[in-house]
Amino acid sequence: MSVSMLITIVTLLIAVINIAGFVIVAADKNRSKKNLWRIRERTLFLIALLGGCPGIYSALLLFRHKTRHWRFMLGIPAIFIIQVALFLVWYR
Repeated sequence: MSVSMLITIVTLLIAVINIAGFVIVAADKNRSKKNLWRIRERTLFLIALLGGCPGIYSALLLFRHKTRHWRFMLGIPAIFIIQVALFLVWYR
């Protein structure tokens, strides 16, 4: 497998996980309004750890969901900063 093919696959996987994170936050917000079964917070953090921080964080802000929870407002960006730092170290 060539390097360009690998980069394409990783990019697509990151895009998919971000879209999934965005959709899951939107679904959780909808469920919270209807007092239905909710998505676990650890699931949201797992998606963030898998590379979905931008999708999750943008959905949190757009839907005003969990914006009073410091774990999300600080934790998701912190995970993203660590991921970017690790990426930069890895590819230098």
